[in-house]
Amino acid sequence: MKTPILATTANLIANWQLLTTFTSSLYIASLVASLFASSVTRVFGRKPSIHLGGAAFFAGSALGGAALNVYKLIFGRILLGIGVGFANQSVRPPVPLYLSEKAPPKYTGAINIGFQLSIVIGFLLANLINFGTEKIKSGWGWRISLAMAAAPASILTLRSLFLPETPNSQIQNGKDCEKAKLMLQRVRGTNDVQAELDDLIKLSESDSLLSAVVTGVVGTVSTFISMLIVYKLGRRALFMIGGIQIFLSQIMVGLIAAQLGDHGGISKGYASLIIIFICTYVTGFAWSWGPLGWLVPSEIFPLEIRSAGQSITVAVSSLFLFISAQTFLTMLYHFKSGISFFFGGWVMVMAAFVYFLSPETKNMPIEQMTKGWREQWFWKRIVGDVRIFLMVD
Repeated sequence: MKTPILATTANLIANWQLLTTFTSSLYIASLVASLFASSVTRVFGRKPSIHLGGAAFFAGSALGGAALNVYKLIFGRILLGIGVGFANQSVRPPVPLYLSEKAPPKYTGAINIGFQLSIVIGFLLANLINFGTEKIKSGWGWRISLAMAAAPASILTLRSLFLPETPNSQIQNGKDCEKAKLMLQRVRGTNDVQAELDDLIKLSESDSLLSAVVTGVVGTVSTFISMLIVYKLGRRALFMIGGIQIFLSQIMVGLIAAQLGDHGGISKGYASLIIIFICTYVTGFAWSWGPLGWLVPSEIFPLEIRSAGQSITVAVSSLFLFISAQTFLTMLYHFKSGISFFFGGWVMVMAAFVYFLSPETKNMPIEQMTKGWREQWFWKRIVGDVRIFLMVD
């Protein structure tokens, strides 16, 4: 027979497991779907992946809004994950695959970051919707919030029917090169820190949603700024600036959390200070690692392996999102304030990788990216060896 304390602990653990499964199921489904989406994109073109992704988004949103139990909610999240996998393959990295192939080289960065701007605007709108539906007294607000995702899914699916294929895809699939030429002539005339913020600040539910709106506004403005400065500063510089911002924000939040300890509450002064550092984090992410994490991979792959490369990009992203979502609550329970130092350390590892190993893609057409690899101090030896091997073969 369980004591009340043990029973409460068991229920809490069970709820955590359902919560993490609900969150992480989207990412693991996205990972698996992205692997199949690569073949669909390569063989049939970019548009079919957009159709499939939009249809899966619509089905997942509808099921989420109508779900009668948590398992149907999880199944709806899985459908959303499938939509993410296909849409990421055809829209997100082929926004890096679709937009990068259709945009003039000098506008590639701004147009791709414009896609990221659309994402953060979507986050902001979602937070505003959640803020509004939370006030519905009947308890149906969450259903409306989940079901409303079907609206952009419908727009994505229907609008994609009128999108032309990219010239690169037409050539890659052995279609009429003359059509690709005409199309080319026409187009040449370009994660989430909210859960952590909510747990740290421990405000009321309404205030928590309001803080999500605040960070959403900050992210939207910062992403727009990224569109304006990406050409002047370059990709590597933005990666480094954003990385330093994110690192310092994580360290400061960790220090404040360590100072407060487990008091079960927080003063308005400390809460405001944490919001400032979280907004600093969001700003750094929104004008660097957020958009550039999708833009740069879309620019560095040659046409022959671009679809496979983007598939790997989506799969790796989904894998680590799944791992983070599945382990975050457990890590927060054991690490407490140390979780900020943990993630801050990994940000520095990422920044170091970019500094030493990432080539600059600023003002470089994707068709000439091989030159960028040959000019990078480390990769030029590997690219050169591959070229020699191919010539000998």
